[in-house]
Amino acid sequence: MYNMVRIIVGTLLEVGNKRRSPESIVDILESKNRNEAGKTALAKGLTLKYINYESDGGRVRENGV
Repeated sequence: MYNMVRIIVGTLLEVGNKRRSPESIVDILESKNRNEAGKTALAKGLTLKYINYESDGGRVRENGV
């Protein structure tokens, strides 16, 4: 989906700024309607630093270690 991360970030910023409830995220995802989500965040400053994955045993691995 085009700009998906920016849309998610924009929506989460609205939650953080108390313009939207955390519970509304579930409703947005279930609706599958882009118009329900928040504004698209600017790309400036968005950086992926690392990813955490859960292993089969439930332990969290950081940076693939």
